[in-house]
Amino acid sequence: MPKIIFTEEFCQPENLHPFTLTRQIQDIRVGILTIREKWELMLGFSSFDRKEDDYKDLDRSVSINEAVGNDVCFMIHGNILPDTALIKAVRKLKNGEFITAGGSSGIIFRFTKKEMQDKYKIKVTKAISLKRNPKNISYPWDIFQLNDWAIRKDFALLTKKRKSQPLSKANRVIKPSQVFIEKGAKVENSVINASTGPVYIGKNAEIMDGCIIRGPFAMGEKSCLKMGTKVYGATTLGPACVAGGEIKNSVLFGYSNKAHDGYLGDSVIGEWCNLGAGTTNSNMKNNASEVRIWTPKGEMTAGVKCGVMMGDYSKTAVNSAINTGTVIGVCCNVFGSGLTPKYIPSFSWGSEGVNRYEFEKAILDIDDWKKLKGESITDNEKSILKYIFENY
Repeated sequence: MPKIIFTEEFCQPENLHPFTLTRQIQDIRVGILTIREKWELMLGFSSFDRKEDDYKDLDRSVSINEAVGNDVCFMIHGNILPDTALIKAVRKLKNGEFITAGGSSGIIFRFTKKEMQDKYKIKVTKAISLKRNPKNISYPWDIFQLNDWAIRKDFALLTKKRKSQPLSKANRVIKPSQVFIEKGAKVENSVINASTGPVYIGKNAEIMDGCIIRGPFAMGEKSCLKMGTKVYGATTLGPACVAGGEIKNSVLFGYSNKAHDGYLGDSVIGEWCNLGAGTTNSNMKNNASEVRIWTPKGEMTAGVKCGVMMGDYSKTAVNSAINTGTVIGVCCNVFGSGLTPKYIPSFSWGSEGVNRYEFEKAILDIDDWKKLKGESITDNEKSILKYIFENY
């Protein structure tokens, strides 16, 4: 059986902090699905992660020479977003061939054990050059900037030759052919405008009374929109999220809450985060100039609109005011007066980052939050968080 092996080696995952502090690039959600889920669904193969000799080498990590066995393997850069044209090119590859684009040395390789020269080297015979560069996630703001495109692609993929569950007549719907409701979802007394993009409602999700939704929009399994929520495209709620207030062009990876009034725009929120009631972010500077945002290599321009990039397990206090183009690290407890700083390091206690979260207290707090959604912290999570606490 063919298999996918994702690699971060040439993808510069540090440019995607804080999200790649706690996950591989391929587990970033953009559109409805994660990058991994897109590839697995489109190719029909299971996937693994190439061992990178770092703290994120966990249960699914494999060495290439050990994984190949008697199978055909496709080694894929974890930040590449597949589409039908790219999948077609991948399926045409022969053993020893690889795909290149934009002057890269190679982004997708097909090989068997015959092409393995040693445990690190693959013998290649031919490069297949693409006429256009595939879309990829290189920086955090790419996630919300590509979310419109990604929702449309994922919607077509997930709904092809399938029939939506019926939508209650209590709702007002524009272009119902672009609305897909999975089994068990509840939608009542709301307005859905899918003329501007598709709307996907996941299994057992709920849209409460009085919500106003403008596509493209996607919500994952068991997610909830609270009463009166206003959603502009292109917005994604991953699984088990709770959302309220006003949201525009933002991605919540999963298991996170923005359950109350307040604005979230042009932003990316990791997993297991909580935005306190009234939390609002700025997504545009008062002078309408381009937004500069923190990266490990220094500040970069992210466009005219950029809100907050919040790492996993972070929280804000009630009425927090988040500055334009703010990066909040992993496991931060953000509180304080006035606008937040533009960069809040991981394990900060307070928005000024003067004090650090005590590690054991952070772990207990994360576990308590996870229990609210029927989960508990895992040993793998503790291992990753310990490394981040000690090294970042």
